[in-house]
Amino acid sequence: MNNKSYEVYFDCGSSKIRAGAFKKNDPKKSICHESSFFPNHSNIELEIQKIISFVEKNTNEYLDDINLMIDSPKMLSIGISISKKLDGLKLQKEDIHFLIQDAKQQVLRNYPDQNIVHIIIKNYIIDNNKYTLLPDNIKCNIISLDILFICLPKKSIEYFKQFFLKLNVSVNKIFCSSYTKSISYKDNFPSIDNLSFIDIGFDKTSMNCYINNEIIFLDTLPIGGNHITKDISSILKVDLHEAENLKLSFDTDQKTLNEKKISPDLIQKIIFARTEELLELSAKSIKLSLDLGGLEQCKIILMGEGSKILDNKFKEKISFSNDIDLLEETIDDICRAGFKLGEGLNRQEVKVIPKKQTKQGFFEKLFHFFN
Repeated sequence: MNNKSYEVYFDCGSSKIRAGAFKKNDPKKSICHESSFFPNHSNIELEIQKIISFVEKNTNEYLDDINLMIDSPKMLSIGISISKKLDGLKLQKEDIHFLIQDAKQQVLRNYPDQNIVHIIIKNYIIDNNKYTLLPDNIKCNIISLDILFICLPKKSIEYFKQFFLKLNVSVNKIFCSSYTKSISYKDNFPSIDNLSFIDIGFDKTSMNCYINNEIIFLDTLPIGGNHITKDISSILKVDLHEAENLKLSFDTDQKTLNEKKISPDLIQKIIFARTEELLELSAKSIKLSLDLGGLEQCKIILMGEGSKILDNKFKEKISFSNDIDLLEETIDDICRAGFKLGEGLNRQEVKVIPKKQTKQGFFEKLFHFFN
């Protein structure tokens, strides 16, 4: 039995590590910390160890297990529709479990290099009637499920697990970071039906799209903020470290630009050109996936570490057809998103139960629903 007072979530990105410890009996209380910037994971083990020491010192608890939030340029979202005939019988939860398990096995067979980290039931279709939540005490002839599986590469998961294992820390739950953040942040826009979150990371950009508060799809592009750094490095003939500093301070450090005889307008053009490319590629993906009259009906929210070089004051300088807003995230926001989802606040998501935690029956051992 875990008698610890805090639940700890690590968000492990490609260039920065964050952690949040949330007090179980008072979740509003949190202790958060993040690493310094480290490209290419050059100091990742040291940075993780520093954060673990910080968390242990400030919670006064030994840290031997955490929950992990990660993304990857190779993460996938896979939609499956699956059905079962019941011939007028009463619908049981075991019928739903059976369909989920069948769909899950199809995904694992076809994508052996991926791990399923989120299973979301988008719709229950019962005798041609659509429900977002499973109704009670209903008889039907046929039940169909529209299921979205969000998967992360096994190599990515194992990579981080091994780092924590070296520090005698085990990993409990695993979350897709961009999805987890979007499911939390959409609550900030209760009056907007159609939302798309574009999350610009170090080496990827992901899109999480919602219609009427329901996730429609997740997609990923293998382009991120580091590509802007590489553009600056290539065009201005500077090393990557200097290019990163120029990218982050192009509108605040005029002295450095003068000393190096670099035009801030040129840096802006480089940054905005790549950003416009990211947004247009993201918009193309969103248009292909959303059942809307046009993309203008969807609110675009820009977030992620790679978006911090922009500010809402620069929106007019970006040639993009949609209105976009920059969402400023804190360490607490990011890690709390994992905590909220880990506590079961998304009723459409099925939770995978680790086998070692229970001696329940077959179906109960695999799944239970967030209620």
